Amino acid sequence: MRRQTDTSSSAPTINRSMTLGEWGMLLTLSVLWGGSFFFTEVAVKELPPFTIVVLRVGLASVVLFAAIRLLGVRMPREWRVWAAFLVMGLINNAVPFSLLVWGQTQIASGLAAILNATTPLFAVLVAHVLTDDEKLTGKRLAGIVAGLGGVAVMIGPAALEGFGLGVAAQLACLAAAFSYALAGIFGRRFKRMGIAPIATATGQVTASTLLLLPLALVVDRPWTLAMPSLPTVGAILGIAALSTALAYVLYFRILATAGATNLLLVTFLIPVSAIILGSLVLGERLDPRHFLGMGLIGIGLAAIDGRLLGLVHRGSFRSARAITETDDPQPAIARDRDV
Repeated sequence: MRRQTDTSSSAPTINRSMTLGEWGMLLTLSVLWGGSFFFTEVAVKELPPFTIVVLRVGLASVVLFAAIRLLGVRMPREWRVWAAFLVMGLINNAVPFSLLVWGQTQIASGLAAILNATTPLFAVLVAHVLTDDEKLTGKRLAGIVAGLGGVAVMIGPAALEGFGLGVAAQLACLAAAFSYALAGIFGRRFKRMGIAPIATATGQVTASTLLLLPLALVVDRPWTLAMPSLPTVGAILGIAALSTALAYVLYFRILATAGATNLLLVTFLIPVSAIILGSLVLGERLDPRHFLGMGLIGIGLAAIDGRLLGLVHRGSFRSARAITETDDPQPAIARDRDV
């Protein structure tokens, strides 16, 4: 009986519409992760994938450790917490980062973006199986489908021209999306442990650094590489400090308050951020399909969030009720007669 009571009491704080503050954090997170495509595009020209990933998480851990010292946040020392950090670092950093960076060396970035945008779909399905408070609903499923359609429209049909090529790379991107979905569910435990979001982010990137460093040393042999140029150094610093350190502080804060399904909507917003940043920074022109895709993504987000559709439904109900009362004056006459 107690377990049922606890589940019902926690449901309103997780499986619910997001607040305006949470939406603001989600949009900021999408910009930070959308910017990572720019940084990666620069770095991959001079550095191999595992080296990029280990520098990303390693430098991010340095930035986050400095931040928690300044903020006076205590890092947990319990072995069970660090075991959870290792699992989270594996499924949320080491595996998906490596798969996506390698995948983007084999297939078009547009196709990789479409495949990565399947993360919320996996998240809804995984959450339905593994949680009590994030069950699949018809509105959420319809929202996921609309969002995926919007991403596909924005990327355009050209990204699908080589869909039959690089099968391994496509499967790698899908595996990365599934890994992100598992991480979104697994990461909910850190709130129950009472760990601050910045401490969780620090532990995760530190654990993933420990996991990836031996692999990068063996596979890439970074000591044999030429000294990277200043643009590459800047790209690595940007992807570490902004797209990883700051991004994961927001990630775990949203996860703790809004849940995994809401959090992973960010994968729909990342292509939007990437296109807008490309237009502002690189002078790229937005095509009509981009606006159509953004509209479909907005519809999908509204369906999953539920708040806007609820307002429309209540507004329609009130309008229908007002029309009914206007068309049938008898109740008002009867009330006047009674008075």
